[in-house]
Amino acid sequence: MSFPIQHIAFRIDASNQIGTGHFMRCLTLADGLKKHGAHIRFVCRNLPEYLHKMLVEKGYEFLPLVSSQIDTPLDELAHASWLGVTQEQDAIDSVQALSDWSWDWLIVDHYALDARWESKLRQIVKHILVIDDIADREHDCDILLDQNFYTDMQTRYIDKVPSHCRLLLGPHYALLRAEFRELHQQVKPRSGLVKHVLVFFGGIDSHNYTGRTIEALSEIEIPDLHVDVVIGSQHPYCEEVESVCKKHGFILHVQTDKMAELMASADYAIGAGGSATWERCCLGLPTLILSLAYNQIEIAKGLDILGAGKYIDIQNNENSADFPKIVFSVLRNNKQMKLFSEKAYSVVDGQGVDRLCEAMAC
Repeated sequence: MSFPIQHIAFRIDASNQIGTGHFMRCLTLADGLKKHGAHIRFVCRNLPEYLHKMLVEKGYEFLPLVSSQIDTPLDELAHASWLGVTQEQDAIDSVQALSDWSWDWLIVDHYALDARWESKLRQIVKHILVIDDIADREHDCDILLDQNFYTDMQTRYIDKVPSHCRLLLGPHYALLRAEFRELHQQVKPRSGLVKHVLVFFGGIDSHNYTGRTIEALSEIEIPDLHVDVVIGSQHPYCEEVESVCKKHGFILHVQTDKMAELMASADYAIGAGGSATWERCCLGLPTLILSLAYNQIEIAKGLDILGAGKYIDIQNNENSADFPKIVFSVLRNNKQMKLFSEKAYSVVDGQGVDRLCEAMAC
């Protein structure tokens, strides 16, 4: 495939409030585009230092946007506060940060930006790609990617994008790192007794579902159960999680680069309904899914409907009180585990980045 694209910019943010999922999937896409020779620049506001360091280590350009204090309401978008400034001000800042090049593509992954912002950036970019999950606003874009599964997947963006916009929808386009694609060919669907559990609730688990899950696993009686726990370096309860893991003999991994290997070696996972959902599916890892935010609920429900995982509403008081019992019953249902694993494996093949790169080159 010829790839004429030379200059590609990303506009994303990450924080304790936003999480790191948007950043990580865009970083994965950037790695795929870089292999085709693309020049990459990230434009972010208030990016945590450890994520800035990731960009530097990979050789990507990074331009920070300066925060400013505003006294007027931002706008009506549900996630407007994530931006820290008005869309108008962010557009001015972003145009300035990108004004030295003619950009082939601008990739936007931000719930606080919509068609108003995107239209203003048209003056300096040839094409715009939006990555979205929640379909709650209009976009001015040439491609829209939503890698999640929903029952209304084919209709949720009607009247929200221009008529010429190409919609790339579903896990077929999941943005996964190369190691997941490679391991997909090696792993097999799980069967038999669960002996190895992986716990991971994303890079920033502000409500410490990790700790609650560790306690639940410590209360159930499964002989010789091996538990791997993964947290990000910015986890707000890092010391507490470390102490509880040590108490129960669980293995803690902080900011690991071995995520694919850990998923491949586990029999079952307990985690959030975010972007890691499709990583687990790619490796056929059945999952008990908890939603950490409202935008994860539909993703988790969709996976449950597909038969590729089990979703529970942990906010439900009854489910919260019975969490250890729920965990035990799920881990002991070998027949269901096998079905979940086979379905999950069939949903994602790890080729999403290549498919999106090809779409951008057309």
